[in-house]
Amino acid sequence: MSTVHLTNGDVAAESLRTALREAGRDDRVHALRDDLAVGPLRGVDDTPDVRAAFWDRVSADTKRDFLREFREQAAALENIARGETNLVIWHGESAADQLTLRRVCYHLRNSPQRLNEVRLSIRDLTDPNAWAHSRKDEATSVGMFAPAVLQARLQDAAPISVLRISRLALEWQEVKHANGETRRWRDNTFTSGSFAELDTLILERATEDWQAATRVATELMSAELGFLVSDSIVLWRLRELAATRRIKLRGNANAWRTLELCAALAACPH
Repeated sequence: MSTVHLTNGDVAAESLRTALREAGRDDRVHALRDDLAVGPLRGVDDTPDVRAAFWDRVSADTKRDFLREFREQAAALENIARGETNLVIWHGESAADQLTLRRVCYHLRNSPQRLNEVRLSIRDLTDPNAWAHSRKDEATSVGMFAPAVLQARLQDAAPISVLRISRLALEWQEVKHANGETRRWRDNTFTSGSFAELDTLILERATEDWQAATRVATELMSAELGFLVSDSIVLWRLRELAATRRIKLRGNANAWRTLELCAALAACPH
């Protein structure tokens, strides 16, 4: 029987495809393209509209059709759930990866015998210079791991017990019902957060002088907030804060290369 591997995001999927190719295997890899740690979740398994609308607000890419993309992803996930192939869900210790795991368990709860997993952690991250090693929470996502690491773990795919699948599916439903703006993953538990937490960190780092927005973004993306913050989320929050005049921006607000920021009340030098 053929095998389909599921990952959270395109980076993880490409790394896994390389690992499979180098191992001489032709298994298919399917990327679930949604950072479930941020944005509304209520109704996500019923209609793609809410998630698509959220990412349409966040993204600076006006050419992307998020509604079409999310409809296609929903159809693909439904086809996978209805199929007969063996499935392997790869996940690290991050909120988005753990939420992806729970969502897959929810969709496969009626055919649990098909579902397997590969668990990755900071112990598998062999690059000593990887920034994840500096995090006390040891958060990792599959996209952080090199193909050689993933190839070595192919043999470790193991079935998920029926009892655990049921529990993870229930946790997914609970998280959807909570419907927070953000979701933290700590001590094997999800709690809700808000974008105001990110905004506060940005405002604390805004100075009276112009500084590269990438400097602030790097600090936020390495901050231990209970989830891994993406650059697109940081850029969105910068635009939102500037729109409400809580910070000043100069440069292209949809890109990092020229973007700078300073405190709203400062007489920022020209």
